Amino acid sequence: MKHDAISPTTRICAVIGNPVGHSLSPALHNAAFDELGLDFVYVAFRVEDLKAALAGMRALENFRGMSVTIPHKIEAMRHVDEVAAEDRHIGSINTIINEQGRLIGLGTDGPGALKALVDAGVAIDGRSVLMLGAGGAARAVAFTLALKTGLAKLTILDINEELLAGLATDLEARSPARIESEALTDVSVTRAMAHADLIINCTPIGMHPKEGVSLVPIDSFRPGQAVFDVVYTPLETKLLADARSRGLKTISGVEMFINQAVLQFRQFTGVDAPVEAMRRVVMDRLSSR
Repeated sequence: MKHDAISPTTRICAVIGNPVGHSLSPALHNAAFDELGLDFVYVAFRVEDLKAALAGMRALENFRGMSVTIPHKIEAMRHVDEVAAEDRHIGSINTIINEQGRLIGLGTDGPGALKALVDAGVAIDGRSVLMLGAGGAARAVAFTLALKTGLAKLTILDINEELLAGLATDLEARSPARIESEALTDVSVTRAMAHADLIINCTPIGMHPKEGVSLVPIDSFRPGQAVFDVVYTPLETKLLADARSRGLKTISGVEMFINQAVLQFRQFTGVDAPVEAMRRVVMDRLSSR
């Protein structure tokens, strides 16, 4: 949207997080708004005081929607008025819609991740899944896989034992899946890799300022494994590069990112997203970095 086209009727959407400077969401959503000629604009805000930020959203009539990223996905649930039942079970949200001052929270990360795996042809039913991380994104992906697939076992590792125990307990109580959890160490990762068919990184490791770092030793990969990293900047993390060098199937976080954004766009605007326009701008931005 050109600056001179912004008016008192323009609807505002934003991504909030800390840090947020790396986010491609503004480029992606603004390209989609322009493609369809919608009177919307999308910006990014670094937010530390989440409660105050959401109070501001509630007070601003034109503030239509928010994308919520690290580290606010869990806390955001405490400051909205309504959360869909399935997302309340998950315990984290990544989308907030402002319905005339009433804030509605929901999640698109889980469905976006599952679609990325399905589109890549990754078999999940009857397989063992290793998940690194137990934060907001991990909760969304773990619950979606535990409730929507026939996985054999889900092993979750994290350095934050309180967060880890909370996710494992919630999954055991609310899903039929077999859940195992353990503190994330070099030893526990190597042990879990010995039986994992699908490895999913839901930690920020691999993105700035941890670029060039992987939690998985390259010699622990086995033939037939698939590796999915929710990190999308850089496009290929060290984890994915190592897995690809061993001939394994890899799925970049950019697929989940685009899928979840398409679902958010529908919530923001009420119309279907121009998926190819969104993909094009994301891939152009990532390839130029």
